[in-house]
Amino acid sequence: MNYLPETSLILNLAPTGMIPMKSQSAEVPLQPNEIINDVLNCAEVGISSVHLHARDEGGTPTFSKEVYARIIGGIREKRPDLIICVSCSGRGEVTLEQRTEVLTLEKDLRPDMASLTLSSMNFSTSASVNSPDTVMSLAIKMKDAGIKPELEIFDLGMANVLSYLIARDVVSPPYYANLIFGNLASAQARLLDIGSLEVRLPTETIYCLGGLGHAQHPVAGIAAAIAPGVRIGLEDNIWLDRQRTKLASNCVLVQKIHSFAALHDRTVMSPSDLRMKLGLQPPL
Repeated sequence: MNYLPETSLILNLAPTGMIPMKSQSAEVPLQPNEIINDVLNCAEVGISSVHLHARDEGGTPTFSKEVYARIIGGIREKRPDLIICVSCSGRGEVTLEQRTEVLTLEKDLRPDMASLTLSSMNFSTSASVNSPDTVMSLAIKMKDAGIKPELEIFDLGMANVLSYLIARDVVSPPYYANLIFGNLASAQARLLDIGSLEVRLPTETIYCLGGLGHAQHPVAGIAAAIAPGVRIGLEDNIWLDRQRTKLASNCVLVQKIHSFAALHDRTVMSPSDLRMKLGLQPPL
């Protein structure tokens, strides 16, 4: 039987991240009002969910729940339907308490999802440290808070960890995962790598494909053709072209995904449809 993806394509926007700075691109939204406006503009074009990182006034990554509250509140004031994921990243010297502070937000400020990277790994110039007990603690805290993990998977070992968490009943179906390719120390943007990760996912896993740096656009093209969803945004790549002569914006990247989807007779999934698909309750 031929495999055909659903007509609707999940579009997960990653607008900021922890690395890009204004000195690299003026298009990167760093302050709460910039992130809010950028996300709302992209939502007008059409996105399904947003993966947020917060920065302090100097542009340094922060885990402050007060900063996250400003961003989440500003987005939900205009787009309460949009699925919001917050970062609990292990990059930098950060404690478990800092990483989980945002999970204590309540009522209409509580995020729908939170990122859970399933193991430690190296990036080109830094490490993401996620020890086994930290991964388990994050998963349990997310479950207790009623926040669904956005599972970040960079290699086969991380897919194995997902099965481990499922066996211990700390994550619940349907599972949601971002499969990320192109990082120096993990899976590359090759068809064999993509297929190897996809086939190792547990049943009831809904996933998006994403690429880092020069891998972003090729992976996005593959995702638009055959995957349930795609992750796109300046967090992963600030350039619009392979030659790195044109800086991208988040809105332009989102528009590009709509064009990719249209080539395959697909449309971008609405936030409400994704919310139903993932079993997420509307914000209080």
